[in-house]
Amino acid sequence: MAVTPEEIYRTAYLARLKIEEDKIPEYAQNLNNLLKLAASMNDVDTHNIDPMSHPLEGQVQRFRLDNVSESNQRELFLENAPLTEGGLFLVPAVIE
Repeated sequence: MAVTPEEIYRTAYLARLKIEEDKIPEYAQNLNNLLKLAASMNDVDTHNIDPMSHPLEGQVQRFRLDNVSESNQRELFLENAPLTEGGLFLVPAVIE
């Protein structure tokens, strides 16, 4: 399915993009080339290829340990709040 200059113009209008009239055919051609490239990837035979979580075999993503690095300061924070009740911050209602 080829992208027409009219579709480029309409898409630019909907996206509120300002595109010069003389550039629209160039954009249409570039987008058509990109769509052809994406369609050509469907022709690649991947039936005997195993999915990989990392491009280098045997590599895994290293995560840092989930260690607590700060103490609980809840009471200190509640002391600084203008209004609290039952351990909760009280704020004005914003939705009626």
